[in-house]
Amino acid sequence: MSEEIVLGVLRIELIRKGVKNVHLTVHPPDGRVSLVAPQSTRTEVARAYAISKLAWIRQQQETLKAQARETPRQFRERESHELWGRRHLMTVVEADVTPFVKLDHKRITLSVRPGHDLAKRAEVMHAWHKSLLHALVPQLIAKWEPILGVQVAGYFLQRMKTKWGSCNHRAGNIRLNTELVKKPKDLVEYVVVHEMLHLLEPTHNERFVTLLDQHWPRWRESRAELNALPLGHQSWGR
Repeated sequence: MSEEIVLGVLRIELIRKGVKNVHLTVHPPDGRVSLVAPQSTRTEVARAYAISKLAWIRQQQETLKAQARETPRQFRERESHELWGRRHLMTVVEADVTPFVKLDHKRITLSVRPGHDLAKRAEVMHAWHKSLLHALVPQLIAKWEPILGVQVAGYFLQRMKTKWGSCNHRAGNIRLNTELVKKPKDLVEYVVVHEMLHLLEPTHNERFVTLLDQHWPRWRESRAELNALPLGHQSWGR
């Protein structure tokens, strides 16, 4: 059950859970604020805590507003594209062959048939992005299964508007946002580990935080870096 703390124009969602400590979060991309507190926390105590953190909340919201956001890609000559955290220029070739994408140093070559429109070019690029992730993700899962003592029944790649990943605890599978192909590989690994840990603990409770601290001690830095990178034009978040 949640309620709302109102501080002027700022609205904070107050969520009481079986946790030991208070967790205040400013969520990307829009700066929504939530405060998770122990079940026994009185509303006035939570409110006082939120007031003490007002400067920090405003700073986080300003940071989110200032983040660069990608404009919709047009998949045209000399357009800039992110891949594994690095910027590449695109070359477009029109040829009457099966469309393909090739990476050569800092250049991405997109080959499409004459007359292929923006939607088709985007489809070809998305398929290539998925192929790159399919080459990486199984390696990461295989690396972490014995470390975490879990087994991933399967993984899925898809476009996701508000999350970097998700986990179906009961089915034993994880889903990953295809936008991760644009992020550094260590951040992709962080998201994979995060979702795999949900096979041990489905919620973001104290036990989950302890597991993250144990297996990915720098998770706070990884999360901050992931959310500080340019967001896609559909405002991705995690």
